[in-house]
Amino acid sequence: MTWDDLALIGFGPEGWGMALLRAAWMTVAVSALAFLGGSVLGTLSAWAKTAGNRPLRWLAEGYTILLRGIPDLLVIYLFYFGGRQVAAAVAKAMGFDGPVDISGFLAGVLAIALISGAGQGEVLRGAYHAIPRGELEAAKVVGMGRWLMFRRIIFPQALRTALPGMGNQWQSVIKESALVSVTGLVETLRQVNIAAGSTELPFFFFGVGLCIYLAITSVSGLLFRAAEAWSMRGQPGARARG
Repeated sequence: MTWDDLALIGFGPEGWGMALLRAAWMTVAVSALAFLGGSVLGTLSAWAKTAGNRPLRWLAEGYTILLRGIPDLLVIYLFYFGGRQVAAAVAKAMGFDGPVDISGFLAGVLAIALISGAGQGEVLRGAYHAIPRGELEAAKVVGMGRWLMFRRIIFPQALRTALPGMGNQWQSVIKESALVSVTGLVETLRQVNIAAGSTELPFFFFGVGLCIYLAITSVSGLLFRAAEAWSMRGQPGARARG
């Protein structure tokens, strides 16, 4: 590696620094939106499995089994290419004959959210079942309503239990975001691939991509550990575990 190679990741006229920075931001944006969408789906899935009726439990179980049993890349393909066909069919039915397209960003966010929701649902379900049953029964005895019981007992305790697992789910979402490059979206993996092809320095630029992903996941890990420490404040043994 020479100084000329390092100049390629700078912000000068010949450098790829700004393009790589924009691509890294795109990775974070796709991951964050997909994780939030997955959190909503995961919460609904966990609720259906723990408090829903039998049809809802079957639906939630089917969702989990399906999404955890097929390749993530296939889900993205279905959303991107299949979504365009569905959108074109709907537009044609409404009398619009022009071309209809689905953005790679939207398809990637929706697909990864669906994938992540299956995993997050299992994490949240496990966190709910980790709450001592006696505390829930005591809350009912003293007359707590569902919302009050959720706010004072279920949410704080489930959050402490779920945070490590949710951190793992977030890291998985970041890595899954690299698959969105197949839609043409210029995120980190696609940008380093473009740079590697243009400069004929694949090892160098894929190494740069490795460093970008490692930086994102490392900072994320620190933030989740800080959140875990915050959620454990005042708990016996929290200092020892930290």
